[in-house]
Amino acid sequence: MNTFALTKLSYGMYILTTLDGDKPVGCTINTSTQITSTPTTIMISVNKSNYTNECIKKHGKFALSILSEKSDPTLIGGFGFRSSRDNNKFENVDYEMKEGLPVIKAANAYLICKVVDSLEVHTHTIFIGELLDAEILDNDANSMTYAYYHNVIKGKTPPKASTANAYEKQEEKKEEVKAVYKCKTCGFEYKGTVPFEDLPSDWVCPICGEPKSNFEKIS
Repeated sequence: MNTFALTKLSYGMYILTTLDGDKPVGCTINTSTQITSTPTTIMISVNKSNYTNECIKKHGKFALSILSEKSDPTLIGGFGFRSSRDNNKFENVDYEMKEGLPVIKAANAYLICKVVDSLEVHTHTIFIGELLDAEILDNDANSMTYAYYHNVIKGKTPPKASTANAYEKQEEKKEEVKAVYKCKTCGFEYKGTVPFEDLPSDWVCPICGEPKSNFEKIS
């Protein structure tokens, strides 16, 4: 069986948000889709050990900010590699409240849903939400796909992501003969298929946003 076939499925990049009491919380996810049109329902998949999962179960509503190719990639790292339990992920993020929930202004659209059903599946909870509100924020920007995040931004996958295994194994296979460059600020290691020297001059660390000049060759 070739599990790399899973990488041919299409995914997006989303900032999932809800509330912990009055505190905005959120995380990065890549698995969501529309299930029905009447009523309009949306499915999301969230790791059970993720604090946002716990808060959605308590609050009963969630917001999905759909990132675009123009969105700052550090949003993905900021919401994906830290826990809202111990961090204020919104401290330096431009957001606004819609239907009582935080949405990211740098997204190209948002969806607000109330939870109507859920299903526990191994490591993840599948939440089904009925759409309460939706709006396009940037109609000219393409939505960011998971493939774009990996192949263009060269981002890493948080270990709790529902699709981590397939992509990380694929990356490991391609990394064998490539030089490794490490970000001096956050420790992110670039091991992409494109040689580091050939990356665009405006390429930045997908985790902390530092420029190429902040990287050093480690192997």
